[in-house]
Amino acid sequence: MDVVVYFLIAIVAMVILVKLFSWPLKILGKLILNGVLGFILLLIVNFAGQYIGITIPMNAITSLIAGFLGVPGVIFLIIYFAVM
Repeated sequence: MDVVVYFLIAIVAMVILVKLFSWPLKILGKLILNGVLGFILLLIVNFAGQYIGITIPMNAITSLIAGFLGVPGVIFLIIYFAVM
């Protein structure tokens, strides 16, 4: 009888651990996806922006803004460099 109780406790503990470790992985996955989408959009804006006169310099700060914020970050950079 004790073995069954310990087994159930171990299963519950494993489920809790899996839930705890999957949460940061979801956040990391979203951050990576946001970064990749931001980088791709930054490249597209630079290629298309040559024809309309808007280019965004590729440096560490603009890459971090596009990487962390994703699409809203690139939109911010477009507005910022269009005004400046």
